[in-house]
Amino acid sequence: MSASSSSSTPTSPAAAAAARSQTAAPESVPDPSTPKGALAGVKVLELGTLIAGPFAARMLAEFGAEVIKIEDPAGGDPLRKWRKLHPAEGGTSLWWAVQARNKKSVTVNLKHPEGQDIVRRLAAEADIVIENFRPGLLERFGLGYEQLSAINPGLIMVRLSGYGQTGPYRDRPGFGAIAESMGGLRHITGYPELPPPRIGISIGDSIAALHGVIGAMMALHHRNAHGGRGQMVDVALYEAVFNLMESVVPEYSVAGMVRERTGAALPGIVPSNTYPCADGMIVIGGNSDPIFKRLMCAIGRQDLADDPGLAHNDGRVPRTQEIDDAIGAWTRTQPIEAALGVLQGADVPASRIYTVADMFTDPQFIARQMIQRHAFPDGTPIDLPNISPKLSETPGQTQWLGPELGAHTDEVLRHLGYDADQIFKLRSNNVI
Repeated sequence: MSASSSSSTPTSPAAAAAARSQTAAPESVPDPSTPKGALAGVKVLELGTLIAGPFAARMLAEFGAEVIKIEDPAGGDPLRKWRKLHPAEGGTSLWWAVQARNKKSVTVNLKHPEGQDIVRRLAAEADIVIENFRPGLLERFGLGYEQLSAINPGLIMVRLSGYGQTGPYRDRPGFGAIAESMGGLRHITGYPELPPPRIGISIGDSIAALHGVIGAMMALHHRNAHGGRGQMVDVALYEAVFNLMESVVPEYSVAGMVRERTGAALPGIVPSNTYPCADGMIVIGGNSDPIFKRLMCAIGRQDLADDPGLAHNDGRVPRTQEIDDAIGAWTRTQPIEAALGVLQGADVPASRIYTVADMFTDPQFIARQMIQRHAFPDGTPIDLPNISPKLSETPGQTQWLGPELGAHTDEVLRHLGYDADQIFKLRSNNVI
């Protein structure tokens, strides 16, 4: 297992060196004594690119599944060239080290009949296939769910797409940003006087990926416990976002209410907001009834703590501005650390707004080993987010970083029964 204790990083080269001196030396060889993971023995075939499908497969790989990632021989997954690269000129995405960790990279030209046959042979042995192409594309290659399940009736196929496998929009292109808009997230995000912003990560894709993993695990349990047949898991990105929209549907249905943007506040749950301090901003969640009383006492507003009209959330909502003004008047007089000290002493949930640099030095991140040191093949150290959730008996692990394009092609084909001459011919014919 190529992991070590969490490290702190760096606001300067000296700080980085000091932090790294406390970190175990980088490793790259899996430790055979460690558990193989909760999904050891599960075989997954990944037919996808970029974010949603690969993220779903990544989570299965982190917990011990054998994940074979099919990539186009001409360049592979485009994510290999997204954002920061290592080396900076002509290298591979740093994101790739995380998104493809523990996966086996096999290059296959899906447009070639012999390439399609390779995928069928892999699917015949797989428990789960994950794909995120536009609906209908795999069917044209003879690799759709009905076609693959005819070969392997126990196969579970997770299909992630913008709009799902059915409906009038099924053939439209759909990325996470579109899903966030259609699913309702963008409309309620930001300040009412400004255009809806996007969250700074591809949250729509990631939410869909998590739904894909949940669906795969439910289908796998059903297959293993109730009869041995697989099924298709149809995840539409916009529906995955829509699934997180809390009470917006019943509020509109019963009360005719359309939830709007409310800035940093959590609408209808008071107080929960971002407040200015003397040297920055903090987030305070004082919205349960006993916490509200403790918060008001902590900031010197016993009058509000004792006000019977504010004892419960439904009474606080109409007076949101009054409450936020009272909290803000206090926080403005406090440096962040002083404010957090008072609030933590009163058992009120509060936090600074972390940057990634804060995460590297935070005691909670360190204690939970949420950042772990690994190394590239050239010896360059790289810190990665550790694996979540934490399982007590079969924890996930990083066995290796995202592999080079086609690194496992020969190994996997040999397992399928291809000999050296056949592999040479496939490569000569641009099949792999």
